Order: sequence, then C-alpha cells, then structure tokens
Amino acid sequence: MEKRLTEAPLVGAGSELENVKLGAYTELGEGGYYENVELGDYSYTGPYCFLQNAIVGKFANIAAAVRIGPTMHPMDRPTLHHFTYRRRLYGLAETDDEDFFAWRKSMVARVGHDTWIGHGAIIMPGVSVGDGAVVGSGAVVTKDVAPYAVVVGVPAKRIKDRFPEEIAAAMSRIAWWDWPYEVIKARLDDFCGSAEDFARIYDRSEAQ
Repeated sequence: MEKRLTEAPLVGAGSELENVKLGAYTELGEGGYYENVELGDYSYTGPYCFLQNAIVGKFANIAAAVRIGPTMHPMDRPTLHHFTYRRRLYGLAETDDEDFFAWRKSMVARVGHDTWIGHGAIIMPGVSVGDGAVVGSGAVVTKDVAPYAVVVGVPAKRIKDRFPEEIAAAMSRIAWWDWPYEVIKARLDDFCGSAEDFARIYDRSEAQ
C-alpha cells in the first residue's frame, strides 16, 4: 500500500518516545529513541535516530542514524561514571542527583526550519543549527551553525553557503515554512524553480 503522510504523525516500528511533541505530517523512522523532543510540522527522521532534549523546526530533513543532543557525563567530577548521578541504580543512595539531570535537560539542541542533517551526524547539546542550514554526513557539530550555511567534518566547519547573502535574507523574511498547507500546495511549482525566482516573487509580498 502506498504510504501517505497526514496530520497524524507516523512513527516507525520499534521507536521509543518519552515526552515528545510531534507536528502535522511528521514521520519518525524505525528503531529510534526520542526523549524531551519537539518536532515541527513536516519534519522527519530516518531510521535509528537518537534525539534527546531537542527542538526541531518545520520541514527538517534528518537522515538515518543521526544523534541530536547526546547527553553528557560530568567531566568536572573525580569520575565520569554515572554512579554519581544514577545513585539508586547501584544502591548508593535513596535519591538520584536530580540537579544534574535538570542541568542536562536544560542543554537543549535546536535545529531550524528547512534544514538537512546528513547520515550519522551528531549535534551536541546546547548547539543551534540555523534555518536552511546543511550538516554533512558524519559531521560532529560542536558550535552554532549560521542560517543557510553548509558545514562538514569533525568538528564541523563551514565550507560554503547555500545561497548568496541577499537570497538567504529574503528566505528568512518570507518564512514560507509558516504558510498553511493549501498555500504551499497552490505554490508548489514555485518551490520547484530557482531560489532567486522564489525570492523575487515572494519577498515582501503578502505571502500567507
């Protein structure tokens, strides 16, 4: 049977979700894990992705085996081991280190609208990837990525921009990702043309 996405999210087999908010027309690939995650309308992940403490915008394209917001160990303590905060697991105390867990949860990774995160990429906690940006396969993103930048490598470095500065600025002003479904459908042909033509048509227009 042909797969069709709808306003009801589609969650792949074997994926685990804990405190997750999914927008319309979203899809999660099989075998993933999602904890404290928001995924905007039309965004999707490939199989075997692992997202924690992350906010993802609309129309994000996330390939397979991507990790966003991997939780960290306390590097300033005498030991890295989690017995210092998962105390109950080892019978060392009656309560866990909730302050540490709260700090880890506050280190939110953010992925903007209309982004492309390549296969096997890692986006570290607290890092922001701007609207329209591209993260190459296998990259490890340790610093914020500017809108419409293309970054690759370990650690990830900017190698180019998707568009000239004036086109990128126009796309940000247009903010087409906020258009209703019927408007996007009606303007589908324009999305299939050049970015320059799209910007010329819709920048500073009443695009609603």
